[in-house]
Amino acid sequence: MKGLKKFPDTIVIIMAIMLVFLLLTWVVPAGEFQRASLNGRQVIVAGSYTRVEPSPQGIGAFFQAPIKGFTAAAEIIGFVFLVGGAFSIVTRTGAIDAGLQSIIRLSERKPGYRNWIVPLIIALFSLGGATFGMSEEILVFVLITIPLGIALGYDSITGVAISFVGAGVGFAGAFLNPFTIGVAQGIAELPPASGMGYRLIVWGITTTVGIIYIMRYANRVAKDKQKSLVYDIDKERDLVHMEPENHLDFTLPRQITLWLLAAALALLVIGVSKWDWYIDEIAGLFVALGVAAAIVSHLTMDESIKAFKEGAKDMMVAALVIGLARGLLVIAEEGRIIDTILNSLASASEGMPDAITVEIMFLFQSCLNFFVPSGSGQAALTMPIMAPLSDLLGISRQTAVLAFQFGDGLSNMIIPTSGVTMGILAIAKIPYNVWVRWFLPLFLLLCLVCALLLLPPLFLFSW
Repeated sequence: MKGLKKFPDTIVIIMAIMLVFLLLTWVVPAGEFQRASLNGRQVIVAGSYTRVEPSPQGIGAFFQAPIKGFTAAAEIIGFVFLVGGAFSIVTRTGAIDAGLQSIIRLSERKPGYRNWIVPLIIALFSLGGATFGMSEEILVFVLITIPLGIALGYDSITGVAISFVGAGVGFAGAFLNPFTIGVAQGIAELPPASGMGYRLIVWGITTTVGIIYIMRYANRVAKDKQKSLVYDIDKERDLVHMEPENHLDFTLPRQITLWLLAAALALLVIGVSKWDWYIDEIAGLFVALGVAAAIVSHLTMDESIKAFKEGAKDMMVAALVIGLARGLLVIAEEGRIIDTILNSLASASEGMPDAITVEIMFLFQSCLNFFVPSGSGQAALTMPIMAPLSDLLGISRQTAVLAFQFGDGLSNMIIPTSGVTMGILAIAKIPYNVWVRWFLPLFLLLCLVCALLLLPPLFLFSW
C-alpha cells in the first residue's frame, strides 16, 4: 500500500487527461454531422459527416475548461453539496449509527445473515439501474452503503460496490431503462420495451456476475481485513474495526428518523421512475429529510446548520472532481473532434463478418463513452448511424441497441471522464488507481460475458 501515496491525485489525473484532449484537437481533424430533431431530441443524420474548419484549443482553453465544466455540471455539483449537508444532519442524530450497530449485533448472532443481505441489496440496486437508469442517485446511496459494508465486516470498496457496481451492472444489462434503451429504441424506430425477454436474461446474467465477484472479495476481507485493498486507508479513517463499542440506544426519535430515511429513499425510487424526477426534485427531497430529521431528533438550529456545513464541506473534493471531469468534455466539444472520432469508429465496422461487426460496435460504443459518458447523449449521437448501418450489414437493430447499452454501461464504471464515477470515489476517499485495480478484472469479465451475449441474437434467434 506504500505505493498508493506516490500515485497522482485524482485531480492531477483529470488535468493530465485534459491536456491530452487539448492535444487531440490539434491532431484529430475537425468535423461535424448534420443533426435533425427526432421526438424532441437532436440526432445525427447518417452519411452527413463533413470536415469543418479546424478549431484547435490553446492554452487558454485549458485554463478555461474547469470553469466551463463547473458551469455545465452546476446542477450535479449543487446536488452533491446539498445532499451531503442533509445527510450530515441525519448522521448527527445518531440514527444511522444506531441502525448499523443493530445490523452488527444481528450478524454476530446469525453469521449467515451477511451471506444473503448483501447480494439482495446489490440485486435491488441492479434493478434500479435496469428499470429507471439509476446513476447520479448513487451519490446519495453510497453515503449509506459504505458504512453498511463496514458494519458487516467488509471494507469501503465493498460498500461502494454494493450500490455503484450493483446499479452499474443493472444499467449495462438493462431491460427497461428509459434513458438508454428507451432513447436508443426510439431513434432506431423500434417498439418501446421490445426485446424484453432476452434483455431480462442478460440482466440476470450481468447481475449474477457482479454479485459473485463482489461477494468473493468481501468474504476474503471478512476473514482477513489486511487483504482489503483499502486496509490502510480505512484504518486511517478508523473504519477497519467498526464495532458497537459506544452503544447508541435505538430511541424512538432515531427509529422515526430511520423510517423517514427509508420513506425518502422509497419516494426517490418512485419519483424517478414514475414522475420523471431528477436533480431538482431529489435535492429538495433530501433537504426536506434533513429538516425533518433535525425536528424529530430535537437538534437545535445551530447544531443543524453546523452539521449541514460540515457535510457540505466533506463533499468539496467530489464537487471539484465532477466539475473538472465535465471540463474534459468541453474541450473535446469545442475542438469539434467528437463527430470525427464517431465517424472513424463507425466506418471501421463496414465489410466485416456479422460476429466481428457486432463486437466492433460494442468496442466502438465503449471507446466513445470516454468522450460522451451520458447514456441518452451517446444514444442520440450513435444510433442514427448504428441503426441504418445494422440494416446494411444484416444485423438486427435490437442487437445494435444491445451493443450500445453494453458499451455505455460497463465503461461508465471505470472511465475517469465520468463525473459520477469520480465523484463517488472522492466521497469514498478511494484513490482512482485502487479502484481500477479492484474493478478491472470484473470489467474485463463483464466485457467477455457481454461480448458472448451479443452472439445468440445473430445465430440462435431473431428479434
